[in-house]
Amino acid sequence: MFDRTLETLGPERLLEHQWRRFRAMAAELLAANRFVTRKWRAAGVRSVEDLRGWDDFRRLPLTTKSELVSDQAAHPPFGTNLTYSLERYVRIHQTSGTSGAPLRWLDTQESWEWWARCWGFVLRGAGVGPADRVFVPFSFGLFIGFWAGFEGARALGALAIPGGGQDSPTRLAWMEALGVTVLVCTPSYALHLVEVARERGIDLAKLPLRITVHAGEPGAGIPAVRARIEDGWGARAFDHGGMTEMGAYGYECGEQAGLHINESEFILEVIDPVTAAPAREGELVLTNLGRVGSPVVRYRTGDRVRLGTGSCPCGRTFRRLEGGILGRLDDMLIVRGVNVFPAAIEGVVRRFPAIDEFQIEVLRDGELDEVRVLVELEDAAGAARVGEALRASLGIRLEVAPVPLRSLPRFELKARRVVRR
Repeated sequence: MFDRTLETLGPERLLEHQWRRFRAMAAELLAANRFVTRKWRAAGVRSVEDLRGWDDFRRLPLTTKSELVSDQAAHPPFGTNLTYSLERYVRIHQTSGTSGAPLRWLDTQESWEWWARCWGFVLRGAGVGPADRVFVPFSFGLFIGFWAGFEGARALGALAIPGGGQDSPTRLAWMEALGVTVLVCTPSYALHLVEVARERGIDLAKLPLRITVHAGEPGAGIPAVRARIEDGWGARAFDHGGMTEMGAYGYECGEQAGLHINESEFILEVIDPVTAAPAREGELVLTNLGRVGSPVVRYRTGDRVRLGTGSCPCGRTFRRLEGGILGRLDDMLIVRGVNVFPAAIEGVVRRFPAIDEFQIEVLRDGELDEVRVLVELEDAAGAARVGEALRASLGIRLEVAPVPLRSLPRFELKARRVVRR
């Protein structure tokens, strides 16, 4: 474990730890953060003395991404969700923009160190240690992506190897030359590297790689995707949950029985996305506790999750999300009255080893979605078998069309496989 004391706290002690951290942060926010102060005063909270317990916390207003986007548009370039003067901030990053206008986010030295610490939980949960050589094939641009993962590996004492500015064959060559033992990238890019290795006759089994850690997409939490990655690399694949505006909040342990939420650094809630009432399955809502300079309190992530039951055999008391992130609420498709998530489609398509890449075309017919799944296959019979598997799994028939090999785009960062026509 990264911090055994925190990761095994009993429920009451964990709540005390969270409340102490939250109250200290709230005092600073109410003194200087215009975005938070404006929202909380509208809810009747004018000083930290108005926050007496968890009932008061749950009366605080939820925060949405659209609010943050509007705030930055009204107060460019960084908005009003800043607790300190600009001179205090040392890092700037930006969301990927896959689900709307990108957000710019600032970090102080303290919050950047907090980011690295959160990634320490992620990497140690996957079994990464100081003796490992961690390769991060990432462009290292404004998108926060794996910047913090790189810092987390370094803080853990592992050898952190940057893989920016290289094409895929070069990255594979460096992994072999440097004896890389851990790969940190999106699930899509891990599968793409397997594809490149196969085309170039590179035997990945000869690499000392033993662990892959993934983020940016829910793929590594989908059994069929995880199996494809592990078969391709001959290594164990681990999921991770994080957001630019929130932090690295979730990680898998060796049991891989769900995504642990790092409740020493985040307050976890799951709500019904319509009524906002507490729920076991619904929308993930998070509050970060170590990012005082640019915090997010009761943030509606837009991710659909399901809380696990029972304790984890690993001994951690942090709650778990069964199956990781199940999908994005705003990605849900309604096909002839049936709710269909792209992650569920991927879970079926990835069962077919012959398919390296796929795409989901969405065509709007009035108020309904019609979906066509494009798969890289050489024959129509194979596409028909995929269609039957989708029907059996989802309970609905979707059109599946074969397209030429290598005709669909590949992705280094977040994959954009849902295309609306």
